Amino acid sequence: MSDPLQHPRKTLLTALRGSFLTGLVVVLPVGLTIYVVWALIGYIDAWILPLIPASYQPDALLHRYFNTDMGFPVRGVGVLVFLVFTTFTGWAARGLIGRTVIRQGEMLVDRMPVVRSVYSGLKQVAETFFAKSERSFDRTCLVEFPRPGVWAVGLIAASAKGEIAAKLPGGEEMVAVFVGLTPLTSGMLLYVPARDVVMLDMKPDDAVKLIISAGLVYPLPKEALAAHLDR
Repeated sequence: MSDPLQHPRKTLLTALRGSFLTGLVVVLPVGLTIYVVWALIGYIDAWILPLIPASYQPDALLHRYFNTDMGFPVRGVGVLVFLVFTTFTGWAARGLIGRTVIRQGEMLVDRMPVVRSVYSGLKQVAETFFAKSERSFDRTCLVEFPRPGVWAVGLIAASAKGEIAAKLPGGEEMVAVFVGLTPLTSGMLLYVPARDVVMLDMKPDDAVKLIISAGLVYPLPKEALAAHLDR
């Protein structure tokens, strides 16, 4: 004969467990997001602040203008300096003097064997990634990888160009597809025939979430998402 007191206890424990898991679902993403943003700001501060002269450090400015030795614990000064400096550099680079200085600097870099290779590669990647006229990584697809019958989610980088497009066999259109490896710590670049690529309506950020979560976080369609939120 079962004890009638056990059922309420189990119900209470089940409710507490459900509330804890629900709270964990709410708190964990917020906490991890705050932690990642805080750590990233601290990393940029640690990289930028040592480049600022000592007389212009936040602590020195507080002592000079407010006559106080109180520390400056607020993060984000390095991020602010980085944003202002990058914006000013971009503005100056659009002018005649800026273009001339950049051209002279690149001519100097071209004379350095190792530095030349690193700089040219990074510059090409940055120009391709941030170019407004080039559609890069804004389309998702499915490709058969690593063997026929097995499908992987990929991001379309661009169409094959230059020597690669000329020397790939078959003479058909090829596209460069980046296939990320869970948890997106690395990936592979594949050149796939355009006819073998299955295009998806999934957004790139949703595809990245799917890869990072090892398939656990699947993006819901708008209708299903609205129905899920209305519950």
